[in-house]
Amino acid sequence: MARAPPQGHRRLLARFPDDVRVILEKVRTTIKTAEPEAKETISYQMPAFKQHGILVYFAGWKKHIGLYPPVSGDKSLEKAVARYAGLKGNLQFPLDQPSPYELIERIVKLRVKQDSARAATKRAKRQRQ
Repeated sequence: MARAPPQGHRRLLARFPDDVRVILEKVRTTIKTAEPEAKETISYQMPAFKQHGILVYFAGWKKHIGLYPPVSGDKSLEKAVARYAGLKGNLQFPLDQPSPYELIERIVKLRVKQDSARAATKRAKRQRQ
């Protein structure tokens, strides 16, 4: 997983029509605002943000914006995103509807907590060995 500077994101987003690019840039800004310490990268040919591991990926598609991975570990948030869940639980925000940026912020904050907890568990395991 190669680290890419912010222009990597911009280069990927530049391929989209202006109306979709505006939404993707707002998703990017929402993620960065929710976790300013997250590093931007490109993984699986998608913009992503990571700390210890990947927090979220996002991508533009013909009819929706995708946000990955699926949400788990917070029942109220799982309920809030249920209407956007695709076949594998990944989120699909339709382009013909207002994008739920506040929901994206909540997802990122949950992923940061989960990522930090996983990293702490790994550190504790290494210290015990």
